[in-house]
Amino acid sequence: MTRKALKLVTIGGGSSYTPELIEGYIKRKEQLPIKEIWLVDIPEGQKKLNIVGAMAKRMVKAAGLDWDIHLTLDRRAALKDADFVSTQFRVGLLEARVKDERIPGSYGLLGQETNGAGGIFKAFRTVPVILDIVKDMKELCPNAWLINFTNPSGMITEAIQQYGKWDKVIGLCNVPVMAMINEPKTIGKKLQDLTYKFAGIDHFHWHRVWDKTGKEVTMDIIDQMYSGKDAGLPTNIFDVQFFREQLNQMKMIPCGYHRYYYRQVEMLDHSLEEFNNNATRAQQVMKIEHELFTLYQDPDLNYKPKQLAERGGAHYSDAACEAIASIYADKKTHMVVSTLNRGAVPDLPTDHVVEVSAQIGAAGAIPMAFGHFQPAERGWLQLMKNMELVIDEAAVTGDYGLAIQAFAMNPLIPSGQNAKDLLDEMLVANKRYLPQFATKIAELEKNGVKVHDKVAATIDDQMGVV
Repeated sequence: MTRKALKLVTIGGGSSYTPELIEGYIKRKEQLPIKEIWLVDIPEGQKKLNIVGAMAKRMVKAAGLDWDIHLTLDRRAALKDADFVSTQFRVGLLEARVKDERIPGSYGLLGQETNGAGGIFKAFRTVPVILDIVKDMKELCPNAWLINFTNPSGMITEAIQQYGKWDKVIGLCNVPVMAMINEPKTIGKKLQDLTYKFAGIDHFHWHRVWDKTGKEVTMDIIDQMYSGKDAGLPTNIFDVQFFREQLNQMKMIPCGYHRYYYRQVEMLDHSLEEFNNNATRAQQVMKIEHELFTLYQDPDLNYKPKQLAERGGAHYSDAACEAIASIYADKKTHMVVSTLNRGAVPDLPTDHVVEVSAQIGAAGAIPMAFGHFQPAERGWLQLMKNMELVIDEAAVTGDYGLAIQAFAMNPLIPSGQNAKDLLDEMLVANKRYLPQFATKIAELEKNGVKVHDKVAATIDDQMGVV
């Protein structure tokens, strides 16, 4: 039987991650009958799109494949009759991430991409854009699957489900992937010898592990965490150890991002140290990106360079390729994804998005039951999930009161006038990307709210961004 030739679309195609995406497709060339790959970006990203697009074409040619690689700024043309759409864009580019990190830092608070005030504003900017994409998909490719790894992935996937009313969506994150790559070897095992079960929400999950005999080996891995063996902590997270007694009690492995909550003081101190040294993660990434795009311009480079691993999102793109291959071929692969709960985590509503172990096949993600959490984890999870729902609603409606509520709920933002002042400054700083808050932003500007010079001075061309 002749298989249908596939049209794959990536929105945010000028991303530095795209070579890994292309590599992932090439590795699965026998599984996916690809005909067209469309890389889509916006005018501000055209230079990067051209660079990475040329490299993608070299990679495909070197693999001896006849795939058509299209580079375009016309999203609708790309989406027409697409089979799979992946999203990896950043609204406001890296400059917006610098603001997400440095404005909170100027208030003495954590500046981070998906946590605290920065994570809230990344969602505010991104949710309206993803919903526009979904609107186009309903018209132009109503049968396509949407594979999202735009951060904050869980909140974006929730918005797609609840406000976009688009069920054929899977949200991805590289953090569980890295755990499953790195943890087995710490106890002398291979991944295929272990069974993993994850549950929680994106960047706020826990997991347990069993071996082939059915013996739980979670605590064995935890033992190795305290013997200095690397268990795959993402490169963008400062490594301060969890309290051993806390992990002994929960008998689960928290994801790396739990450090922001379980070791909040130490993580804040490190964040402020980076802020004071003019070296926040976004500023570091700008330098890494410059180096990557310099490499990508080499006309002889036709493979993913090892330096991409320093970018902090290693394995994101490969996970997207595996999700697409698993859906297309009904592979029923175990993956950790953001999808509707459907009872997998009974401590959260069944009709909202969770991040869980799931079977991925033609029917999409079928979540695996995890069961109830203990009170400590249940309390954290319910707070964080409800905060996400408030953030999404504020992002859709532009309700300033809801934005205040989101800030008040966030454990990394002490509530009070300082938090409200931070919210106001970040609204003004992101004016271009927050049309839903336009009326409130105009009022704030009229009342003299502005972005202070102490922040603006760091957002310039000195990083050498391509």
